[in-house]
Amino acid sequence: MTDENNKIRVLLVDDHPLVLDGIRSRLEDDPEIAIVGEAGNGEEALQIATQRKPDIVLMDINMPVLNGIEAAEKFAELLPDIRLLMLTMHDSREYITKVLKAGAKGYILKDVSSSEMLIAIKAVYQGKTYYSSGVTDILVNESSKKEVPLTDREKTILQLLAEGNSNKHVARELDISVRTVETHRRNIKRKLEVKTSAGLVKYAIENGIVEL
Repeated sequence: MTDENNKIRVLLVDDHPLVLDGIRSRLEDDPEIAIVGEAGNGEEALQIATQRKPDIVLMDINMPVLNGIEAAEKFAELLPDIRLLMLTMHDSREYITKVLKAGAKGYILKDVSSSEMLIAIKAVYQGKTYYSSGVTDILVNESSKKEVPLTDREKTILQLLAEGNSNKHVARELDISVRTVETHRRNIKRKLEVKTSAGLVKYAIENGIVEL
C-alpha cells in the first residue's frame, strides 16, 4: 500500500528523542504503517492528535506536563475514537491496572521485538486488545482468583467481549439480539462494579475468563 490514507496512522509519544528515533526506525519500514507525528508529552499528543487524527497513539507513561495515564483519560474523554497502545518499561501491576482503567486498548513493554510491536499495533487497530506476554503473566500470576458472580451466559458474553468482539458479533455468535447483548453488558458491569470496557477486560484476565 502506497497511499497513506490506506495505512494505519500512528502518533508516537515519548519524552526521549532517542527513544522516538528508535521506535520510528522499527515501524517506518512496514508498508502498512504511517507515522503521522511525534510528541514529547501527553498534552502535546492531544494537540497533535486533534489535528492529524491518528488511528493509534503509541505512548509512554512517565512524561512531563501530562503523563501517559492522565493523557489516556483525556483521550477517552475528548478523542474516544483514537485507540491507545502503551509502550513502557514499567511492568508493575499498579501501572498496568491504572492504564487499563484509563481506557488504553493495549500495554506492551519496551523490550518487545519489532515484530511484536507491529502485531500489537495491528491488533489494536482492528479493535482488539493486546498485552505483551510479560504483562499478561503479571496480571494473571499476581491476581487472586475470585469467585465470579456471573451466570454461565454472562461469562460467555464477557469472554467474547474481552476478546475484542463487538456487540453485533456477540449477538450473531450466540444467536441473540444486539439489544440482549447490550442488556447483559450493562448487567455484567453493574455486578462487577466496573464502568469501562477496559475494566471488563481486566476482570476477565484476572479471573481466567479469557486467555491471551
